[in-house]
Amino acid sequence: MTATANSRSYDLAMIGSGGAAFAAAIRATNLGKRVVMIERGTVGGTCVNTGCVPSKALLAAAEARHVTLDASRFPGLPVPDVGPVDLSALVAGKDELVGSLRGEKYLDLAAEYGWDLLPGDATFVGTPTEPALRVTGPGGTVETIRAEHYLIATGSTPWAPPVPGLQEVGYLTSTTAMELDQLPESLLVIGGGFVAMEQAQLFARLGARVTMLVRSRLASHEEPEAATALEEIFAEEDIQVIRGAVPSAVRRDPATGEVAITATTADGPQELRAAEVLVATGRRPVTGTLGLDTVDVRTSDHGAVVVDNHLRTTNARIWAAGDVTAHPQFVYVAAAHGTLAADNALTGARREVDHRHLPRVVFTSPALAAVGMTDQQARAAGIRCDSRVLPLAHVPRAIVNRDTRGLIKMVTDADTGRIIGITALAQDAGDLAAAGVYILQAGMTTDQVANLWSPYLTMAEGLKLTAQAFTTDVAKLSCCAA
Repeated sequence: MTATANSRSYDLAMIGSGGAAFAAAIRATNLGKRVVMIERGTVGGTCVNTGCVPSKALLAAAEARHVTLDASRFPGLPVPDVGPVDLSALVAGKDELVGSLRGEKYLDLAAEYGWDLLPGDATFVGTPTEPALRVTGPGGTVETIRAEHYLIATGSTPWAPPVPGLQEVGYLTSTTAMELDQLPESLLVIGGGFVAMEQAQLFARLGARVTMLVRSRLASHEEPEAATALEEIFAEEDIQVIRGAVPSAVRRDPATGEVAITATTADGPQELRAAEVLVATGRRPVTGTLGLDTVDVRTSDHGAVVVDNHLRTTNARIWAAGDVTAHPQFVYVAAAHGTLAADNALTGARREVDHRHLPRVVFTSPALAAVGMTDQQARAAGIRCDSRVLPLAHVPRAIVNRDTRGLIKMVTDADTGRIIGITALAQDAGDLAAAGVYILQAGMTTDQVANLWSPYLTMAEGLKLTAQAFTTDVAKLSCCAA
């Protein structure tokens, strides 16, 4: 394309600088293409700045504190006197880690690959057949960017339901909660999904009194046995879970300064109080200021960019990847999307998105992780299925850890024995889900997994034991029976 005054031309122009954008930029640059990345805020996107990295860093700190306080489960270990958390120091350490990774894995990489990184707000202008981007930079400078292809990778942002009084009272999100310099004495968490569960346990283990308001149940899309077991674990850690809770009004008590939430619950109307409220009810795509109508890019009712299986939008020259689409909101999905979109746009590869064996992990402790179908999903798909649930009391690794809370569930096609779903609530459950990806991808049966080598005293041995449970009473096996 030919550049004009106050404009530049590229093969690929992308809006955003998170996992999807960086993966696309690396792929495009390796293909020898001219690339520009436009970012209106902090380079790196949600994962490194406000999502995966900071939350897991704080969860690791909370886990360390909890393990110290839980030392009494091992005979002979004294329980130390652990003082209150210095949250400001903890958050400062988290910020230092985030800054280091942002520099090493984002800013330095962009410089090494050599694509253009342009600060500013981008909006589509022009026509559907000749789209362009107007970029308003710091100080009000305006530049026009033209490209053969465009990638929308603007991510998502926390969303709060329209509960009367919530906006006026003010609330924490998963982003702002990790910026606090003082630990709230008590916390109400609205939501029962991945982020809500992680944040609830994080603050409870740091010393706050936590109550969760959950519309249905914890992890409502995962296996009910795992959700029930996790709720019992939360109860042991004094995290109260109120199910069937739908907030109807929020106010702040002027006398105490507490937040008071009126909610209908399974037990009738209740008023719940805490020092702060954290809303973790999902995220919505960031598309409102992009001018998508101008270039005939269609969005859903919630603002997600509509894409086909190749990640192409309703405009043939514009693509979208990551959280801004209606696809699962995991950073590894965004990164895979970015590479796929770049391949399809720049080489005509026509690769398709395939989420059939996508693993999902909640970084609670123990972690909840899964891959493939749940029992309910399999039946809804018309599959005649069978399943087994193995309590961790039968897994030697859990026994020697003196922590048998949790389980492994395996779902199979009853006609073939092929494994179609694995769920684990366990230490290192994410690693079990990763192993499950390979099992499902290979189309393995329970008989095959039951007869594979598995190292003794690993949590992964639980997969072999669960597969054996389809034909054997594992309670009658010796501790290392093959």
